[in-house]
Amino acid sequence: MTVFPTWLLVVAALIIFALAVVAGYYLRKLQLAQKEQARQLGELEQAAQDQRQRVNDSIQILARTLLDDGIGLTEASIRIRVLLDALQVEQGVREEFVAFYTIADKTSHIPFLQEWKKLPRKKQFQFEVEMAEIEVEYKDFALDAAQRILGREF
Repeated sequence: MTVFPTWLLVVAALIIFALAVVAGYYLRKLQLAQKEQARQLGELEQAAQDQRQRVNDSIQILARTLLDDGIGLTEASIRIRVLLDALQVEQGVREEFVAFYTIADKTSHIPFLQEWKKLPRKKQFQFEVEMAEIEVEYKDFALDAAQRILGREF
């Protein structure tokens, strides 16, 4: 049997110790990175929840304003539809509030904002008549839907 020199065992122990220190350093660095990632994820989730709440609040305001005749039915329908779509609501919710989707679809070809202002007055009047006809047809359904929206969270 041969005997290992003592210095070789000391060198091996030093190498193992150095590797353990390096592994500990990287383990600590990994733990800190995971903790920071978890913190950032929490912030993102909170920001998403806050945004969802703002959109829900906007839907509530629009529904209340529609019921109080503070906004036109067409405009309210388009805005509520966009906000519900932004929340990525389920198909059941879309079906429940189909009045807003229907009005928005039936008036989607009508220009708005700057494009509306560019239209000749005669064309604007034609679109206004068309919107009025659609609003008369769906008014009761939309007001009922607006009433059901009040107090709901999506």
